[in-house]
Amino acid sequence: MKTLDEVEVGIFCYISQLPGFSGVLKQRYSDFVVNEVDLEGNVIHLTNLEAPAEIAEEKKTKMSDQLNRSYDTELELFKSLAGDSDADCLKAFLNQISSGVKDISPLVLLPSSDKSHRTAVHNFVKEHFTFLVTDTVDGPDTSSKCIRVWFNAGGNNGKGRNSRKRKDRADKPYDNRGSDNWPDHLDKFLRFHLYKENKDTQEALGLIGKMLGIQPRSFGFAGTKDKRAVSTQRVTVFKQRASKLAALNDRLFGIKVGDFCHVKEGLLLGQLYGNRFTVTLRSIVADSADTIKASADALGKHGFINYFGLQRFGSGSVPTHLIGATLLRGEWRNAVDMLLDPREGEKDPIKKVREYYKESSDIDGTLKQLPRHLVAERAILQCMKKCPGNYLQALKAIPRTLRMMYVHSYQSYLWNHAASTRVQKYGIDQVVLGDLVYCKGEHTEKVTAIHNSECEDDSCNDTNECGQLDDLFETVFPEEISNSVKAIGEEDLVAGNYKIEDVILPMPGSRVIYPLNEIGKIFHDLAKKDGISLTESVHSVKEFSITSMTGGYRRVFQKPMDFEWELLKYTDGDIPLVETDLDIIANSRPATIVRKEASSFSSNNSKAEDGDRVEVAQKPTDGFSNAKEAKMALQLSFTLPSSCYATMAIRELLKTSTSVAFHKTLNQRLPQLLVGVSEYTRQNINIKHMPGASLSRNSSLPSLYIPQILRLHGDSGLLLQQIKVAVPVRRFPATS
Repeated sequence: MKTLDEVEVGIFCYISQLPGFSGVLKQRYSDFVVNEVDLEGNVIHLTNLEAPAEIAEEKKTKMSDQLNRSYDTELELFKSLAGDSDADCLKAFLNQISSGVKDISPLVLLPSSDKSHRTAVHNFVKEHFTFLVTDTVDGPDTSSKCIRVWFNAGGNNGKGRNSRKRKDRADKPYDNRGSDNWPDHLDKFLRFHLYKENKDTQEALGLIGKMLGIQPRSFGFAGTKDKRAVSTQRVTVFKQRASKLAALNDRLFGIKVGDFCHVKEGLLLGQLYGNRFTVTLRSIVADSADTIKASADALGKHGFINYFGLQRFGSGSVPTHLIGATLLRGEWRNAVDMLLDPREGEKDPIKKVREYYKESSDIDGTLKQLPRHLVAERAILQCMKKCPGNYLQALKAIPRTLRMMYVHSYQSYLWNHAASTRVQKYGIDQVVLGDLVYCKGEHTEKVTAIHNSECEDDSCNDTNECGQLDDLFETVFPEEISNSVKAIGEEDLVAGNYKIEDVILPMPGSRVIYPLNEIGKIFHDLAKKDGISLTESVHSVKEFSITSMTGGYRRVFQKPMDFEWELLKYTDGDIPLVETDLDIIANSRPATIVRKEASSFSSNNSKAEDGDRVEVAQKPTDGFSNAKEAKMALQLSFTLPSSCYATMAIRELLKTSTSVAFHKTLNQRLPQLLVGVSEYTRQNINIKHMPGASLSRNSSLPSLYIPQILRLHGDSGLLLQQIKVAVPVRRFPATS
């Protein structure tokens, strides 16, 4: 299957000109640990799986207090609203409840033909008698209605008085205030920490929701997290008991919930600062330990180019930005065909379903065979069944978050290319005339892309997985935004007010400005090649038009915060090298790790600590899992804002592709490749045409070239013959 190459989506530059080295990303999902960072800067961890005991006890006390207290004041008010007769009946009804009478019949108040009066009575009971619920029944004549009052003790478990289904509650009313009589002392949203392993956020919440009997949309969260990872994040859910969620822990596999508390408001997308990453790169191979040290220190000091990662553009053979470009051109039928047609490299069952539809146009037959996780395809077909030939309507049937992802992907494609051109043309050392920056002294950070956090898997697998549908460029764009961003002028260059890390580039939209240098032209020229205008729309469908989107800004360069790294030595590739939140709770420890050296960067520490020299193992092994020879791993810990991709930081280190397919191949075949490399030193290789070749002729072949050799040559037996013509990673030229 042809996978997307980084160059195709504008990712082809680096900040550092240091040579890269080889390392395997995500050999195990525990090699990629993500902890959400909230708006206050707190790193979210799972620390406690138990529900607070006092919640249930307080509820019982509260209900008892409500039933035994005097309601004379409330009854006097009710008398003025409903009259003496209804007030007396309500008083008798309350006395029955407080005396403990079982099977109390509902109270029916006097008929009324005044709807506003009945509404006032409903609201009064709801406000002053929280243990009562009301509904409306027919009166003695067609022009009147009666209010019926019920005692609601709660605990219906989805049936009886509170069930939405009329057949379950018979003639009993539905209480729309929640699943039961919610106690006053508890805020209505339960907040908890969600810990998950090798599952995406939507998948985990869908499973929890199914166990609780609620819809996935009942949950609120600030951002989706990568599937192939161990992650912890905050989640809220409306009117649910902590004890009920805590009881699920014994039944959940790869998912845990804990750290419960009640809050007044639910979480919304974008309500986070970012994420704390702990990334372990295994099977490190470099020409020397100094290469690793220099590269890691450079990443901490200088950062990386803040590209949108490959995940943004899909993992299938039809990249999402190409679908987005088709939508922007208004080619509705072509867009539908791109989503439905057979795809290269897809699994046989899905491929056969796609081929069946293309040959037969049988919608019903296709829907019966089509897997449910193909959300976009199912939505299109179901709409076309009702509205044959209406391709635009079919596209609008796709869930909004998913269909907008295609357009946002195209915006990201333009941004990446512009960022690469900015680095190639003007370098990485200083601002230049016409660069865009946020005006000094104005707090405008929040206008940049309030979309999902890292979301390492945000592509939705070309709609084959609908687990990460929320990585959208929903921009908070105040009226004064145009005044908050400026182009660098001559006076700014003279004053030296701005540094390279201040440079931003726009995400195309109707309310952004473009750089007043050659980079601004890149956006328009690239879009024009795709038949798209950034200033005029060829159709009237606003959601598929860049001119109807506000746009936003994104920093070109990003430094990892609280950056730390260390080299580890290990022998068993099946044993985790990092302690997760769940490990800490269980008081377990990972295998013994020999820490040879470490370094950290902060605002007060920009120089690496010296440590013992680490000799990288030279003897190749037959595989990773069972080999007993010592191997090296590089463990990185850092924090990134919510719109940044950790994989782009890793790319800066390794100088290799970050695609999942590439690292799978590297994991499987690196040992065999190293056999050839170890026997074929640099003096035997013609590398004079290889950019970046600066090591002495007596040193080993730089591992910078190893992944490219692996990518180009499927037969390791041809390695020694072909290594002379291996093409290194594309590098930008040094700037003067």
